[in-house]
Amino acid sequence: MTFSGVLNTIIMLGAIQGFIAGGLLFWGARNRKANRFLAIMLWLFSLASLELRMYQESFLYTTTIGGFIDAFIPRMIIMPIGPLLYFYIRASVEPGFRWEKKYRKHFYSVVLDLMPHMVAIIYVCGIVIGFVKKAIPLGYYTDVYNIYVDIPRWLSLTLYVWWSAKYLAANKPSQASPSNTANSNSISFRWLQQFVRLFLVMQVIWFLYLIPYVIPAWSDKLLNAVSWYPVYIPLAILIYWVGIKALVVTYNVPLLQAKNTARTQPLPADTVAQSLEILKKAMEQEKLYLDPALSLSSLSQHMGIAPKNISAILNQHLQTNFNEFVNTYRVREFQRRVLLPDFQHFNITSIAFDCGFNSQATFQRTFKQMTGMSPTEYRKSANSQPQ
Repeated sequence: MTFSGVLNTIIMLGAIQGFIAGGLLFWGARNRKANRFLAIMLWLFSLASLELRMYQESFLYTTTIGGFIDAFIPRMIIMPIGPLLYFYIRASVEPGFRWEKKYRKHFYSVVLDLMPHMVAIIYVCGIVIGFVKKAIPLGYYTDVYNIYVDIPRWLSLTLYVWWSAKYLAANKPSQASPSNTANSNSISFRWLQQFVRLFLVMQVIWFLYLIPYVIPAWSDKLLNAVSWYPVYIPLAILIYWVGIKALVVTYNVPLLQAKNTARTQPLPADTVAQSLEILKKAMEQEKLYLDPALSLSSLSQHMGIAPKNISAILNQHLQTNFNEFVNTYRVREFQRRVLLPDFQHFNITSIAFDCGFNSQATFQRTFKQMTGMSPTEYRKSANSQPQ
């Protein structure tokens, strides 16, 4: 087997593994919300690798069915990968993450990937109905388009990788968590950090290849010299690593969490009612949420209730976790204060910190999740309403 044959085999095996690992993640029962984003990402990577092999074997240009696939069936779908990465990270970090319609806008850019096939369909329909009278070199224009559309593809993915890294930095798990939970979360968090860093490496490799590729005088020389191997071999490695690592994380860490949860017995109804009353008093009357250093441990000491019991009450009876519960009060306090005349000369960050937040990034993200708008938008909207 030639050296290029070995490289082709690596790419093909990577594509096969991506399809298989994606299927296991997508239809698996554990961590389903997050893993479905990752599964679709693996499928798109595998589809791109398969398209390269079809191109190298000239299948797309020497057979009728190959020509049909080339013209009408999208295979290089790259624009959604950045959003899929970002929402995979969010769904893995946020226990209560829910898909919302407003998130669809992140995927509108897929039209750039679909454009050549949409044009091909319009062109063929024009021929059939007699609107198009003269043949045009559609394949040439498609090839040129695919060269330059790689620029917004690279920019989009790089932007979402940066957003993902920034999101992880703002949501690093606390070292003060209970031992078992901290261990589980740290494993998962390390995996997410490694995942984003590997994408950063891929973006650097792609960028170094993209510079000569988009220059007309160098493009053909580059392809003739090294083809797409400098990009697709690292991509195959990424598919191998992500597929295996994601399955290991999915099937090991959640099992530990499930075992710990199974040991928790339901609390008596009177204990729950009494604890909820104390919890409500601590938040609404004593306003403990204004303390930026408030933690599950300090709240437990104040209430005289074990931390695990507070967590169980929040999870089972209020369908939330400690951070979400406390931050809800902080957001409400911000909404109240930002409308008061005495706070009109304060900037948003200072008001947020007065309300108990200790991170601007956490405040911005939490407020947007709970209200659907940024703090600035909320303030402008509220001030524009007639008094």
